[in-house]
Amino acid sequence: MSADNRLKELILSRALKVAEEPIFKLSSGKLSRYYIDLKQVTLDPEGAYLVGKLMYELVRQFGVQGVGGLTLGADPIAYAVAFVSYLDGNPIKPFVVRKEPKGHGTGKQVEGLLSAGERVAVVEDVITTGSSSLKAVQACRREGLEVVGVFAVVDREEGAQENLSKEGVELYSLFKLSQLI
Repeated sequence: MSADNRLKELILSRALKVAEEPIFKLSSGKLSRYYIDLKQVTLDPEGAYLVGKLMYELVRQFGVQGVGGLTLGADPIAYAVAFVSYLDGNPIKPFVVRKEPKGHGTGKQVEGLLSAGERVAVVEDVITTGSSSLKAVQACRREGLEVVGVFAVVDREEGAQENLSKEGVELYSLFKLSQLI
């Protein structure tokens, strides 16, 4: 079975929840019939490997030096991509974007071994409107990083592409919700 088919199988069996009525509250506050708890996949060894492999294949064509995003959803994806990229002889450094700048020490919001001018991919587990991704993009830009795009495992197809496009950022995804339901 191909990696993308196996990952889709894991998402369907472990992460996707479907209800008759909109009962799942999303981070945007909106209620939905669909909820995707992708941590049930990204925090599993097989799922982490598959996400890392497929996301690495997607981002490597952009010549990025870093991959990361807003904590917590992006963290296991960034670490998995870093590990897979290292094994492939093309290491891509993981980074973490804090929700708020650190209140002590250096006050950093972006943690990682990156330097201004480096190209980075912002990753998301599930993207809906893109507001979390935009926070990560803005934090990276403030650090002088060049954001080549936002890369999601699942795009819920609820406005993220349009909202990111307004900010000059392209959205790429491994799956769209319409492919899963």
